[in-house]
Amino acid sequence: MGRSIATSKGQTTIPKPLRDAVGIKDGTPLTWILENGAIRVVAKTLNAADLAGFLGPPPSGVHLTIEDMDKAIGEAVAERYERKTRR
Repeated sequence: MGRSIATSKGQTTIPKPLRDAVGIKDGTPLTWILENGAIRVVAKTLNAADLAGFLGPPPSGVHLTIEDMDKAIGEAVAERYERKTRR
């Protein structure tokens, strides 16, 4: 692992092997969590763009626009409303 010392301002240095292991670079946001009397530090090393394509293409292979999605939602709501009011 590694060790570091807290300064009088509460600052510390993350050991280089740990920074390298999780991809911490200058400016990487860190979240500090107090958990059962221990401090856990979580680095946010991914952003939404890094996840693009993570799940693969949509099942149908069709890429819908926001307008297509809005239209489909509207049709589904209208269909559901019609079914409920027919009873």
